[in-house]
Amino acid sequence: MESKVRSAVKTISWRLTGTLCTFLISWAILGDIATSSAIALIQLTFNTIVFYFHERLWNLIKWGKE
Repeated sequence: MESKVRSAVKTISWRLTGTLCTFLISWAILGDIATSSAIALIQLTFNTIVFYFHERLWNLIKWGKE
């Protein structure tokens, strides 16, 4: 099982990558930096929380571990 700190660091790293992608896609579609930033911030906050708990739950599942 990995540590909570490792899960948190992985969460932050992944979310920053995802948020940048969301911002760039929103900006390309909308052409508005302010709206794209708001979308990216909401996505960052919500998905960070969801991903952390998703990782922690998967750590409880023994299937596929050696």
